[in-house]
Amino acid sequence: MSDAARLSWPIKIGAAMALIVLLLPVVIVVLAGLNAGDYLTFPPQGLSLRWVIAFIQSETFFDAYLFSLELAAITMVISTIIGTMASVYLARTRFGGAKAMRGLFMSPIVLPGIVLGIALYVFYVSTDIGLARTFTGLLIGHVLVTCPFVIATVTASLVGFDPSLEEAARSLGAGPLQAFRLVTLKIISPAVSAGSIFAFIISFGQFDLSLYLGAQNLTGLPYAMYISLRYKFEPTAAAAGIFAIVLVVLSMVLSSRLINLRKLVARA
Repeated sequence: MSDAARLSWPIKIGAAMALIVLLLPVVIVVLAGLNAGDYLTFPPQGLSLRWVIAFIQSETFFDAYLFSLELAAITMVISTIIGTMASVYLARTRFGGAKAMRGLFMSPIVLPGIVLGIALYVFYVSTDIGLARTFTGLLIGHVLVTCPFVIATVTASLVGFDPSLEEAARSLGAGPLQAFRLVTLKIISPAVSAGSIFAFIISFGQFDLSLYLGAQNLTGLPYAMYISLRYKFEPTAAAAGIFAIVLVVLSMVLSSRLINLRKLVARA
């Protein structure tokens, strides 16, 4: 057995253990949501769709789920547009402060969500601009949190990008926007798609901002689950987690399919 083969076994074992650690909480949530008992326990007291049906019929949970979907979808669109524009600018600019600007754009990733939520809430209240406890104020917070992920993925795809391709399109009569849309955007579209999916997933699961910027009529699913578990320990919250997990898996599968489809179209 070669040295490379001997080294590969510890790596495979470590990867398998890491995968188990990552998937174990998901399995526990799914089984807890399918519990046939009256309380949130693990192992479950039998399997049943009782609490899944209760989640669908619950106005509190299902309305919160739909609100999270709406907010995440709008956040994804705005963050994708702003993040892509910022990435193109940072990749092409010769401005000396571009590195500092990139660090400023990426700072929401480093800052804890609680700190950002408090900062935005204090800013909204102290400036009296009417954004405290509003959908617009909550949306701004979600865009601030998710935009750096779009910038990171799109900027990585622009590293090593040959600007002569876009210049060739310009020389053939295409305008600046047309050349960007037909050449640059097609090349970086897999990264844009990946960044948008990241933005959607992160926005959907955002809790810290909702804690400070949300309101009674602006309650997302993570916050609704938190409130429910404070007062009653029933498996409805775990059933809500099943729907959240399914949504994340579908988003990742859709992103992978879109990226593969675009690669096939580009090759054709």
